[in-house]
Amino acid sequence: MFYFFDHGQFFFVLRFAACQKTRGLRRSGYTGVESERTSGVAKQAVKKVDPEILIFDVDGVLIDVKETFWRSALQTVEKLTGKKATWAELHKWKRQPGNNDDWMMVSRWATAKGVPTTYEEAREVFQPFYWGSNGKPGNVAREKWLITPKLVEKWARQRELNLFTGRTRREFAYSFEKWPAAKYFRKVVTMDDAPKKPNPDGLLAILGKRDPRTALYLGDNVDDALSAQAAGVPFMAILPKSSSDYRERARKFRALGALALLERARDLDGWLF
Repeated sequence: MFYFFDHGQFFFVLRFAACQKTRGLRRSGYTGVESERTSGVAKQAVKKVDPEILIFDVDGVLIDVKETFWRSALQTVEKLTGKKATWAELHKWKRQPGNNDDWMMVSRWATAKGVPTTYEEAREVFQPFYWGSNGKPGNVAREKWLITPKLVEKWARQRELNLFTGRTRREFAYSFEKWPAAKYFRKVVTMDDAPKKPNPDGLLAILGKRDPRTALYLGDNVDDALSAQAAGVPFMAILPKSSSDYRERARKFRALGALALLERARDLDGWLF
């Protein structure tokens, strides 16, 4: 089951189908200098890529979530444990597989601080910080977009665009229902539609029977990279050089075969033919 936009979607699908007839199927998702892979590690630099299908994560890629999801996670851990939670701790927990889901991360984090916390308990405490309570807005009101609708429209003229996000459908709809560029994404797979990352089923559902090498997935978390690796989809990581844990995350992304480390999602434009 997938979440589709109604407005403008029919026109986009027709346009995409017509484009496919003239272009045909590209042989590979990354051309020019093909990456030699040994045990999943990219050994040779890629100069340009030409994917037919672009798949984006949302948080940390299209939307800055430091003051929304991440701030809510810090507040939740402090409320559950009565102990201060630091940004350094958050980054440490985010680096670990399975923690793309903030509720799971909070559950593990609070438990490690000496307060056994279930997934459901973590979610229950997290939600008021994120959505707000007693008539007061939550951290979700602090969302900031990292990419412009104009650039998304440019990419959509030549490629099929999709989203595979760890957000719930409600979280996704809140941000995208009024965003002008939402109509350019053909399929959207949320946490409610497929098993959570690093399970690759969301990517595979988007691809259907198409060759995974004709796609490119952009994400900012180790679970994104693991999903791409399991699905056989080429991957690029969004990793700002200002990140406090840059070296550690960069090492992990490279070990998982990332074709490139991008400062921001819009930098992808310079890599596309």
